[in-house]
Amino acid sequence: MKMETKEAAKKAAKKKDSVVIDKKDATVTDTEIKVNVAEAKPEAAAPKAKSLIIKLEDLEPFKEHPYKVIENDSMTELIDSIRVHGILNPLLVRPLESKDGRYEIISGHRRFFAAQKLGMKKVPCTVHYVDRDAATVMMVDSNCQRTELLPSEKAFAYKMKMDAIKRMPGRKPAENVSPVETQKRSSEIIAKEAGESRAQIDRYIRLTYLVSELLQFVDEGKIGMRPAVEMSYLDEETQRCIVDRIDDSGKTIFPSHAQTRRIREIVAKDGSISYDDVAAIMDEQKPNQIEKVSIRREDLTKYFPPSYTPEQIIKAILGALEKQKQQELQRKERQRDMNAR
Repeated sequence: MKMETKEAAKKAAKKKDSVVIDKKDATVTDTEIKVNVAEAKPEAAAPKAKSLIIKLEDLEPFKEHPYKVIENDSMTELIDSIRVHGILNPLLVRPLESKDGRYEIISGHRRFFAAQKLGMKKVPCTVHYVDRDAATVMMVDSNCQRTELLPSEKAFAYKMKMDAIKRMPGRKPAENVSPVETQKRSSEIIAKEAGESRAQIDRYIRLTYLVSELLQFVDEGKIGMRPAVEMSYLDEETQRCIVDRIDDSGKTIFPSHAQTRRIREIVAKDGSISYDDVAAIMDEQKPNQIEKVSIRREDLTKYFPPSYTPEQIIKAILGALEKQKQQELQRKERQRDMNAR
């Protein structure tokens, strides 16, 4: 009886580890059985990154990447360096899912441009087998430390990364979490990895809501971050009014933070604002446009004792000027009286 029990246990164990084959298929081979076993296992991990030399014609820029490739002094230096030393840092790329043999550039668009200028046919690349969302995060992270990035480049880069993070597996928001809270958490992730504050990340992302002309002025340093963020909450029509006033002034008048807040308050209250009202607000003299007169302390030492504070000096000067003004008025009045006689 015990022998029969052991034999039954062995058969059960073999049955558990075996692959069941349909009796109708009498031609199944051992090789096919092994393949079926492999297919029954969980999906294998993506291949590790590898180095390849890839033809330039097989590379494509990252779709809608936010970084501008400009022919400036920095690009000239890069081209000269590559001409002498070659490309020292391989481009980061990924295979395109829908195009066999072609790759999308994750990082290295400036090196790609320089290689084209030099007439190179192939470039060294590191191929990462990742999907588009993971590639987006890599693209932003590999460029965020560049010191010459424009505000618009950071704005769209952070926005792309935030959208990618929200879609990535394992990053889905918990139940009953509001979209605002979800964005806050995503901003915190980006801020930590970029070395910025969460509030600053949110400010950059707000710039993506500006019309292109205003965003260009931000890149040129003609509009500051604070007024730009205020304008990002305005509808397109109101933003266009601001652009029109800037153009009509010959690009000499730009809105301040206080002015954009007033425009925003009027729109929030009345629902809209006219061009004339926008122009009237923007034409007001700004505190930083008022000319200031400064006098060095050492130029005043012979007129005031060392114990005088700056406030006392200013008060004394204004008092003396007021006294001089009154004396001048009295002199003119006496002169009129003499002429009338």
